[in-house]
Amino acid sequence: MRQFSAVLGAALCALSFAVSAQGVDVKGAWARASVPGQKATGAFMTLTAPAGATLVGVRSPAAGVTELHEMKMDGDVMKMRAVPSLPLPAGQAVELKPGGYHVMLLDLKAPLAKDSTVPITLLLRDAKGVDSQLELKVPVKAVAPSGATGGHAH
Repeated sequence: MRQFSAVLGAALCALSFAVSAQGVDVKGAWARASVPGQKATGAFMTLTAPAGATLVGVRSPAAGVTELHEMKMDGDVMKMRAVPSLPLPAGQAVELKPGGYHVMLLDLKAPLAKDSTVPITLLLRDAKGVDSQLELKVPVKAVAPSGATGGHAH
């Protein structure tokens, strides 16, 4: 009976992890293709958390460093900086796009070829403080897909 309880507890933990991760909807995800020798690129998507959440990190085996970045005007200068987290207010779409918030893939281990995919893991914290992960296979594009915001090249 004791082993059954341990197995049941582990199964419930895995189930709650999956449900929490599914609480964030990802649309229009894409990553910008890179060329040999290019060491960084960006990934973009729209995130919606019906119950609210926070994007607390990102990672990818395709890069030595994966960070959440923000670009914004500081006077007359566009500046990019890493941010530790990004709130996803309940029911509001948050766009990660060129020229705004985005995922930076730094120290690329190999070029990201057009029409391939790149694995990216979103690290999330729900409104109750429960951490989860959302595994994505993001398509690699040479330019922003139609309907996506174009703009800044990394």
